[in-house]
Amino acid sequence: MPSLADDDEEVEAFATWMRSGGGPGDAVSWFAIDRETDILPAVRVPTLVIHRTDDRAYSIENGRYIAKQIPGAVLVELPGDEHSWSGQDDLVDEVERFVAQLRHEEAELDRVLASILFTDIVGSTQMAAELGDREWKTLVEGHHAVIRGLLARYRGTEVDTAGDWFFATFDGPARAVRCAQRIVDQVGSLGMQVRVGVHTGEVETIAGKVGGLAVIIASRVGALAGPSQVLVSRTVKDLVAGSGLAFWDTGEHELKGVPGRWRLYTLEPE
Repeated sequence: MPSLADDDEEVEAFATWMRSGGGPGDAVSWFAIDRETDILPAVRVPTLVIHRTDDRAYSIENGRYIAKQIPGAVLVELPGDEHSWSGQDDLVDEVERFVAQLRHEEAELDRVLASILFTDIVGSTQMAAELGDREWKTLVEGHHAVIRGLLARYRGTEVDTAGDWFFATFDGPARAVRCAQRIVDQVGSLGMQVRVGVHTGEVETIAGKVGGLAVIIASRVGALAGPSQVLVSRTVKDLVAGSGLAFWDTGEHELKGVPGRWRLYTLEPE
């Protein structure tokens, strides 16, 4: 570091550190490897190149070359002539800014498109009171077994369940809708009715679970469904065009806590 050139202790400490890395022959070998090896085009990770414009050890052109050779690299040119990174606050600031940007981008890119299904047992509180705890527990276990079997059949992923409702995701809206219809049919054979809502949108992982506005929309759609009804958003209805699924328009609705009005459709039973 030029700013420490007149500090005898710092100069000696640096010289000691350099000597501890190996002998003269090692130094010659390292420089030869540096000259003969070009790994820059093979770098495939987010890269930040920081170089001072008046660096006395290596010209700024070296930093520009490195950044140009690494795909997607970000080059930051800082004023000054220091070559060392030690004690350089502005350099640390640039690294922190780069890492923060990466984390933000990763959070955005971690969002994926999914079809979300919510089911809810109609009149569960009244049924539980009439049947008693033991019979109600047996009925709910049968309900869970039916839904889990159908999720496996239609390649759905169970996200969460609590008491009388289920939350699952699918990688295709048609499978989600067909699974919803089978759930209505088969749960009906147990002597109960469910309401089902389906929506497709981008979701993100929050504390290890799928979340986001799309999940809230799907739950609100499900809450508006009637007994043994599969209610879907317009997004789902448009995406499954040509699949053979038919829907009735139920008009526009307000979804609690969600801006705007949403046009919803009910699945026409096969």
